[in-house]
Amino acid sequence: MKNRFFVCICALLFMIGGKAQTLSNRYPKREFRGAWIQTVNGQFRGLPTEKVKQILVNQLDSLQQAGINAIIFQVRPEADALYASSLEPWSRFLTGVQGKVPDPYWDPMQFMIEECHKRGMEFHAWVNPYRVKTTLKNKLAPNHVYNIHPEWFVTYGDQLFFDPALPESRHHICMVVSDIVSRYDVDAIHMDDYFYPYPIKGQDFPDNDSFARYGGGFSNKGDWRRSNVNLLIKKIHDTIRQIKPWVKFGVSPFGIYRNEKNDPLGSKTNGLQNYDDLYADVLLWAREGWIDYNIPQLYWQIGHPVADYKTLVEWWAKNTENRPLFIGQSVENTVKNVDPENPSINQLPQKMALQRAYQTIGGSCQWPASAVADNVGNYRSALQAEYNRYPAIPPVFDFMDNKAPQKVRKLKPVWTSDGYMLFWTPSRFHSEMDRSVQYVVYRFDAKEKVNIDDPSHIVVITRENFYKLPYNDGKMKYRYVVTALDRLHNESKSVSKKVKL
Repeated sequence: MKNRFFVCICALLFMIGGKAQTLSNRYPKREFRGAWIQTVNGQFRGLPTEKVKQILVNQLDSLQQAGINAIIFQVRPEADALYASSLEPWSRFLTGVQGKVPDPYWDPMQFMIEECHKRGMEFHAWVNPYRVKTTLKNKLAPNHVYNIHPEWFVTYGDQLFFDPALPESRHHICMVVSDIVSRYDVDAIHMDDYFYPYPIKGQDFPDNDSFARYGGGFSNKGDWRRSNVNLLIKKIHDTIRQIKPWVKFGVSPFGIYRNEKNDPLGSKTNGLQNYDDLYADVLLWAREGWIDYNIPQLYWQIGHPVADYKTLVEWWAKNTENRPLFIGQSVENTVKNVDPENPSINQLPQKMALQRAYQTIGGSCQWPASAVADNVGNYRSALQAEYNRYPAIPPVFDFMDNKAPQKVRKLKPVWTSDGYMLFWTPSRFHSEMDRSVQYVVYRFDAKEKVNIDDPSHIVVITRENFYKLPYNDGKMKYRYVVTALDRLHNESKSVSKKVKL
């Protein structure tokens, strides 16, 4: 079964649904390859500090082997913090008790930023905006904002939420975002699908009083609720831009925007809807430029009767609203369902071919990261052997910055006590937006034409300004090429040096 799976990969990559796959689609040099590491599931709760660190390091090492270049790490699951915060208490999903300081002390977000950047990965700080309690049984720390301003919150089902209608709620959430962006070297702020909560049958969200107070000008409560979320999204985007204009703001909404039966422009699906049920007008956010990327959660299989994966990929690919689009993938759903056209293999080959068939889709994100790290259904092996065989640089967000940094200087090989090293000097810069933060090192045979668009020649993407050369006997000639990347992955002109290895 395993061998047949890998044999079929190449064939399916080149042809699916009559659409030919080009080599550049098969091995793109630019691609977002993310993975979500959640904390709300309790996988780290109450564990000793060193144990949590080791789990995270092991996951990151495994994800790096799988070609992942961006980590979305949950740092605020319940209006709490997996980082040092003066605004919200330490999370119970870290220490076991909300408000309890980790002992020995450490800062998980800072740790993850350093570990991700060390591996050439982006770090996206994942915050849940409104949720305060995943169940009412949970105890809040004395310094939790709920105990200071209980009037800002509402109970719905077995959970507690910020009231999205209140300006005070938006202000507090933006203060939290501002604090993170100001103090931490994050590459992005990220929100998932929890805006207004998922509806409970027979129960309306309890916001009649707020509607009476703030709903002037709205005859429809649904429009008013969407407006409340719109205000938050815009305010967060503006907050981030004012502090660090290179930090992105992205969302990963539920996979259906609207069903065609409710909107002629909707998808041929029949499930829960962002627009109507969660009051998240994702297309408006993209159209207005309030979000910088979108990762709809397409966790269903090809052939799902209510929400067919192929149908939704095609719909989102046509409705990007001119913002980067990546696909949220469910690892377990993918490996447990067979390919409808070839029942001897799972759906990963078809899903990857679909994703790479559209120019408007710039990559994907894996849920959950632990399933990739654990190689569930040989998923990581497939990424490593085929789909992410070569390194990829995340896409350029040219609407944020399209100016490449200056090329590196003084590229030269030097013998040191640590071996034969290729050194270079970072380029000069005038502002943080122009600064080189990463470098791409390529290798070519001495007489080979240099083509840096071919990712098979990338040997490393690093934050260091040196690379240890694999010296053998000094008889083989190679050309090494180095480029610089700024914070938004604009790539400089190249500099090359011939060496004998």
